[in-house]
Amino acid sequence: MAAAAAAAAAEETGEAAAARAEAAEAQSDAFWKPVLDLGCELTVDLPMPDYKIADLLKLRKGSIINAHWRVGRDVPLSLNGAAIGWIEFEVVGGKLAVRLTELA
Repeated sequence: MAAAAAAAAAEETGEAAAARAEAAEAQSDAFWKPVLDLGCELTVDLPMPDYKIADLLKLRKGSIINAHWRVGRDVPLSLNGAAIGWIEFEVVGGKLAVRLTELA
């Protein structure tokens, strides 16, 4: 009998927590609504310290650039010039994509 009451109380607590989380999410959505449609520039920055102007001038359509970046090493991600996190490159459906691995 006590176990059933404890289980019912735990279920009620879980439902209350879910309701609080849903209310907090709705409040957060309302807070951000005025700025959700503003444009921004998301930039993937691949540092290439040994790249030279001569290398830039040799670029043509289809050129391959050796970035000397280790596979699996995260790449910086910026939003409007401010660092916001780190990403890794992946191939998805035959296209190059990035996966967010860490927020700054």
